[in-house]
This record gives sequence, structure tokens and C-alpha cells, in this order.
Amino acid sequence: MSKRQVIVLWAIALLLVVSLIAVKSSKNDGFRSATERSRGDTLIADLEPAEVAKLEITSGDTRTVATKKDGNWVIANRDDYPADAAAINELLRTLDEVKVTQGIEADPSFAPRFGMDPKATEDSDKGTGVTLMNDAGTELVHLTFGKNLEGEANPMSPFGGGGGSTGRFVLNHADDSGVYITSELFPTLDANASSWLDEEFVKIARIKSISVSEAGEFDNIAWKLTRDDDTNDFVLEDKKDSEEIDNTALGPYKNLLSYARFEDVIPTAEIEATWQADQEQTAVIETFDGFTYTIKFAPAKDDSESYLMSIQVDAKLATERTKAEDETEEAAKTADEAFAANKKTLEKKLAAEKKLEGRTYKVTSYTVDSLTKKRADFIKDPNAAPPAAGPQGQMGMPPGFNPGQARPRVQAVTPPVAIPPRPEGE
Repeated sequence: MSKRQVIVLWAIALLLVVSLIAVKSSKNDGFRSATERSRGDTLIADLEPAEVAKLEITSGDTRTVATKKDGNWVIANRDDYPADAAAINELLRTLDEVKVTQGIEADPSFAPRFGMDPKATEDSDKGTGVTLMNDAGTELVHLTFGKNLEGEANPMSPFGGGGGSTGRFVLNHADDSGVYITSELFPTLDANASSWLDEEFVKIARIKSISVSEAGEFDNIAWKLTRDDDTNDFVLEDKKDSEEIDNTALGPYKNLLSYARFEDVIPTAEIEATWQADQEQTAVIETFDGFTYTIKFAPAKDDSESYLMSIQVDAKLATERTKAEDETEEAAKTADEAFAANKKTLEKKLAAEKKLEGRTYKVTSYTVDSLTKKRADFIKDPNAAPPAAGPQGQMGMPPGFNPGQARPRVQAVTPPVAIPPRPEGE
């Protein structure tokens, strides 16, 4: 082999090595994200949740503004009503920890494909914006959450349909390199302020009496229910001898508003436009624990399924326990400890419910349905006819039915089918 041939072979070998390196490099670049953040990186580079003092969530014209006031989260566009601090802190923690599963190099013109079109007519197509600021008003983070990334359908699944949501598109406005996908779907991210309010509400227990005024007449009591022990049934005050009480109608009042919840808090500036003052009623509820609740309520003008409600809470709590006769020293000690513990619980309950005063709450009509009853609803109608009976004397039974007779067995019988003769020659 000549010297020239050896040089040519070395040159070819060197060219092959360079080509191999180039191919491997191109493959590696194919897996490398062209965006600033790569798979496994946190979506936000250096977020400090403790520095966040203001949170805004928007979707079209719907908006929630949460701020820190004296160290506590409140909803600013609900007259600084206490916020669900646990929900806000959980959102901040998730934003701090959520990681990128994929980066997509895309300019703003592709925003509609990801459900982040600010010019869309539907709010759901505009995306949900989240802005975090510090106490100086400096913007820390600005994100827009788009639609969910849907997985591919499983053709082997007997249930059919799609593969479900596997992630969500997110745009970080401080990062113009593209759009990201996170595995976290952020299902609780909602721009409605009502979704971020503290849900603690009045809990009325051991009711002693209930009185309700006529609509639009505070001084005119429509009806009053009372009882002398929390284990007894209610009785209708001023019941006439000729009237018979419908005890089934009074039963639910033992647990009146014990599990009540509200839908929203009405800002002060909007109360006059939503409260039907001429239909306002007042309910006064007293409990055996010394609590007195004065509740004003009226239908909402803009919603036939809702009522507006305000609450005033007062209490005269017992300061001493009434001792039983022949009480032993050990029994007295146990009773005193139980009384002190209960007194502490009631004082805590009073302090919590006092914070509900001065607000106007939006509740469902079902919440106040028992308070809108008329006095006549508690009285049995002496002229009411009993339920109609069927022809055999059994209510609601079809004619000819006899409960003492065995039910005949139902059989499906197919009538005989005539088979035509085969034509000749076939």
C-alpha cells in the first residue's frame, strides 16, 4: 500500500468520526428544549411564597383580589372579607413547586391553540391570569393558564372516550421563549371571589325559641315556636284550642341553620341594588346556651333562587354552675371542669360568630325556607280529605289488585307462524 493510499484512508476515517459526532450531537439537541425552562425545571425560577402580599386571579371580567392585611389574607373586592387562607397558601406552594413536563417554542400568535387568546369572545378561551405581587406592589409573577392537555384515547379501553387530561398549558409572561406544560391541572383555580372566601358561618345549636316577623313588618310577629327543654318538641305560641298542630312540620326546626352555609358576600356598594327591602323579614332565635341571633333576610332582586341575609349575635353566658344537691366533692370537681371547658368553647364560638356581623350574605332559598313558612303551615287542616283509595281499598294500587292473592306469573307466548309451501320446481 502506497503512502498516498494510507493518507486517503486516514482522511476517510477522520471524516466518518466527525460525521458520527455530528449525528449524535443532533440527536441530543432533539431532546434539548428550545425554551428557557426544560423538563424537570420548576415553572418559576425563584418564587418566595412568603414575599407574596397580593394575589390577583382574572378570567375575562371576573376577578378576585386577595391581599394580606395585618398578616391575614382577605378578599379585597369583597370588602376585605376573610379569605380561605389554607386555599391561598396551597396555591402559592403549588406554584412554587410545580415543574415543567414540556416546553413548546411558540410565539404569541399561537396563543389561541393553547386556550390563552385575550381577544376571544368566551372567557373560557381567554385563559385564567394569575399575578403575584409583594407588599410594595412590585410584580413578582404573571402567569396565564390555558386549557388542559388531553391524553390520547385508548383504543383497547372498553369504555372508549379520550385518555383524560394529562397536563395544562401555562404561559409565564416573564419568559418569552415559549409555552410550558405542567402535570398539575390546577383544578381549583377560579376567578370567582366567592371561591376564595372563608367558609366559616353561623352554627346554631340547642334552640329554645324562634320568632319570625311578617314580610315588611318588623313589629308584627307572624309566628313563634318555643320549648322548655332541648329534648322536647316545639309548640306554637298562642295556639287556639280548635287548632291541631302538625308535629311533622315542626320537627326540622330543632336543627334550624345548624349546617348553614353561604354562597357569597355582597359588597356594601351593591346591597341596595340587590336587597328587596319591602320583603324583609326578621327572625329572632334564642338558644339554651344564652345566644340570641337576630337574622334579617329578604329575596334577592336579581336571583329568584337566592336570599340575602345579615346576622347579629349576642350572648349572656352563665358564669357559675348550678350545683346539684348532695353533690360529692369528686362529682363537683368533675362538673366544674366540664362547665369551665364548655364555657371556654361558647366564648370562642361567640367571638367567631361576632366576626360575621356587619356583612350581607347571599344564601340559597333552601337555607331560609323554614323561616319563610306561614303560621298556617303548622296547623292541620280539619277539612283536608284523606288520600284517595283505589277500587280495592288499597291507596295507590291499580284496579283489581288484591294484596292477599299471589301475583300471576307473566309468560311470553309466541303465536304460531305459518310456513308457506315451497313452490313446485324448487
